Amino acid sequence: MASRTITQFYDGRFREIGLRSTQFNLLAAIEESGPVPMTRLADILVMDRTTLNRDLKPLVRDGLIVVSPGEDRRIRLVDLTEAGNAKLEEGLPVWKELQDDFYRAFGKKGWKTLMKGLEKSTLVARKIARKKNAQG
Repeated sequence: MASRTITQFYDGRFREIGLRSTQFNLLAAIEESGPVPMTRLADILVMDRTTLNRDLKPLVRDGLIVVSPGEDRRIRLVDLTEAGNAKLEEGLPVWKELQDDFYRAFGKKGWKTLMKGLEKSTLVARKIARKKNAQG
């Protein structure tokens, strides 16, 4: 419930620049890692490849990213276009303002506690997922 509520809040603000918050996150991850193989990007974002591929399609359609073959034909590389870089730059002040709003609302100590809790829950979820995957 918290995740959906926060996502809706962020989406409301990102809608002003023609993005969803998840799309902004994709652009930021691609900018940081790109050009990046799609499987690596899925790992970075903790997404399955099918969901990632579906989420990338609107960004390709809108000319914000490009997906091209790698040296090995099985590998598909994802990278930002100039328009993607511009959209990411447009979104950074929105993201920063939202982050600052949350930081102020939580206070320094509350923010640190939240971040530690989220980090721990992510590690636990990954550990459980790896264990379940290993079991088949």
